Amino acid sequence: MSGATLPGPDGHERCRWCAAAPEFLDYHDLEWGQPVADDRRLFEKLCLEGFQSGLSWRTILAKRENFRAAFHDFDFARIARYTDKDVARLLADAGIVRHRGKIEAVINNAARALEMVEREGSIAAFVWRYEPAPESASLAQTQSTSAASIALSKELKKRGWKFVGPTTVYAFMQAMGLINDHADGCVTRTQVQAARAGFMRPRQAVA
Repeated sequence: MSGATLPGPDGHERCRWCAAAPEFLDYHDLEWGQPVADDRRLFEKLCLEGFQSGLSWRTILAKRENFRAAFHDFDFARIARYTDKDVARLLADAGIVRHRGKIEAVINNAARALEMVEREGSIAAFVWRYEPAPESASLAQTQSTSAASIALSKELKKRGWKFVGPTTVYAFMQAMGLINDHADGCVTRTQVQAARAGFMRPRQAVA
């Protein structure tokens, strides 16, 4: 993909987007695309991608620690017990995105996450079933949805999740390592490839 990379501070080629803001470099190098099986991190990312809808990821990333503090580090068992008092508290918190629909979606999704853990064993066991086959991968960073993200979005919505459209879910899959969407030639692409090769895919609990 021509022009998809540029030299980083150490001279190694990286995805061009990570130069758009200073805080993107560490996020690109240390997080984006690394495979994740931790339920709380997966839940957090789905929530933050929902908050990003209509905004930039830079806005959300800059506020991420505020979101973590406001939502009790995305402990979905605790968030599922939030009341109207918590909604009011969050709407008054200038450190996050004060959007009632998105805040209420997080609370709703926390309850859905508990149901998923009960049914599937973990959120990870569920979402990793939608990891696409490597041969189906498109050229890196050339699309905003995929057959897998559409399927995962559809199933999440069927189960009552909110703010989980195909584009939101695709960004989640990129970030959580279900696909390796680092550009060809990016130094981190090979690192993510190695991490994915050694990653133990979570399995659904046996009833």
